[in-house]
Amino acid sequence: MVLLHVLFEHAVGYALLALKEVEEISLLLPQVEECVLNLGKFHNVVRLVAFCPFSSSQVALENANAVSEGVVHEDLRLLLETYLPSKKKKVLLGVGDPKIGAAIQEELGYNCQTGGVIAEILRGVRLHFHNLVKGLTDLSACKAQLGLGHSYSRAKVKFNVNRVDNMIIQSISLLDQLDKDINTFSMRVREWYGYHFPELVKIINDNATYCRVAQFIGNRRELNEEKLEKLEELTMDGAKAKAILDASRSSMGMDISAIDLINIESFSSRVVSLSEYRQSLHTYLRSKMSQVAPSLSALIGEAVGARLIAHAGSLTNLAKYPASTVQILGAEKALFRALKTRGNTPKYGLIFHSTFIGRAAAKNKGRISRYLANKCSIASRIDCFSEVPTSVFGEKLREQVEERLSFYETGEIPRKNLDVMKEAMVQAEEAAAEITRKLEKQEKKRLKKEKKRLAALALASSENSSTPEECEEVNEKPKKKKKIKPQETPQENGMEDPPVSPPKSKKKKAFPKEELTSDPEEMATSSMNPPKRKKSSPKEEMASEPEEAASPSVPKKKRKFSSEPPEAAASSTKKKKKKSQKASQEED
Repeated sequence: MVLLHVLFEHAVGYALLALKEVEEISLLLPQVEECVLNLGKFHNVVRLVAFCPFSSSQVALENANAVSEGVVHEDLRLLLETYLPSKKKKVLLGVGDPKIGAAIQEELGYNCQTGGVIAEILRGVRLHFHNLVKGLTDLSACKAQLGLGHSYSRAKVKFNVNRVDNMIIQSISLLDQLDKDINTFSMRVREWYGYHFPELVKIINDNATYCRVAQFIGNRRELNEEKLEKLEELTMDGAKAKAILDASRSSMGMDISAIDLINIESFSSRVVSLSEYRQSLHTYLRSKMSQVAPSLSALIGEAVGARLIAHAGSLTNLAKYPASTVQILGAEKALFRALKTRGNTPKYGLIFHSTFIGRAAAKNKGRISRYLANKCSIASRIDCFSEVPTSVFGEKLREQVEERLSFYETGEIPRKNLDVMKEAMVQAEEAAAEITRKLEKQEKKRLKKEKKRLAALALASSENSSTPEECEEVNEKPKKKKKIKPQETPQENGMEDPPVSPPKSKKKKAFPKEELTSDPEEMATSSMNPPKRKKSSPKEEMASEPEEAASPSVPKKKRKFSSEPPEAAASSTKKKKKKSQKASQEED
């Protein structure tokens, strides 16, 4: 009996499940569909064999990418080799994706099955997965799916910002739409202003120039010699300006009111602004094409290259197309009509707008379009897959097309493709080295600016953090300087110090009891022979108090009147006492 296992890939890990009663399941497919919704019945059908959770979100993203690409990841290989039976012929593994099933069968040798009953079982596993795995809740499973979905999408769309072809697609589409709108609006201005000055239409052909001139002239009766210089600047031609002036004097147009002129001038200004924006958009498109597809734009032009990319969907899709597809890209309707009617297929599509086909003779248009499509396909692949974009290859390919044109006309044999590509490779390496040097310089400058910015932020944060501490220190210092008046207590020498009048702002603190109660021996000895001590003046005390306040480690309360330690002072007083007793005995 063949053992049927099912592999289920989830955002939290891989799950391997075993199915009971395989023969009945294969025969009773409607019953399987019914028991999927009931958890109790589904537990009787499916049993969880093993669950391999992902250690991190990065590992989950790697496994998701591997499954989407049809590659067996090392975690999946370890799970299958560990928990599936060793006899591979008796094992049937059900998977949801045919690509991963083919990869497992090719690398590990297990027979894989997709669709049918396996799809229903996987639907039930997906529905009751949080109940099959212990410790997994529905909320945590949804969060894992959401996080993996976001990271997977970000990884799919993550590429170089400077080489985004979506902007080219939108730009060329907007450019074509602007051309249509400007033409439509210009015709409206011509008809509207033509009632007043019909002769101006024949003199000026350009739409934007016509709108500028109509906006400048206004009422034709006010046009005189003084405005001739400004008119020459607008038309860029002195003869046309003179013709406009002459035509305005003998015009057959009707008179027009001031309010009508205001509306015409307002609409003309809109058309002029649209034409100016169209020029700026074309400049932007040229800069983007030089960044994204420099070789293609150097070969066939920015506008035609952008239309090819837009029609293909992306630069990658255009690079995947063969030259025959690139040749008729944009002429699909004519191609299918020719195939349906069994007529002649089209020779060119969007590449017809290139200058090469227009310059070729009628009999050589098909040849040059085929040759140009071949070179466009090569240029698009170079632009798509090269690390450093450069226009060297496009310029060399353009030279080859020029040589082919001259060959068709004069019979001059062009250079071989091998020789041209060797020259292009040498020049491309030099250009790539120069570009990399510039990029490195820009990166160094950016890093320096980033370091300066981080240093400034760190300095600002340190200043902000230090200001409250300084305020606390300032608030604490006056508290330390406050002193209480000392009580009248006997000192170590047994005598009272002379009264010293401290400043009113500074009050002395009371001495602790440890200093006030000294040893009885010291009191007795000090009463007999008081040690000589210099009286400190008020100025010295005033000077010593700020020093003590500045050093917080030494408190003011523990002030010592004698520099000697108490034991040394006691021994010295005893010696003096003995000497005094001997002296008194000798006198007696």
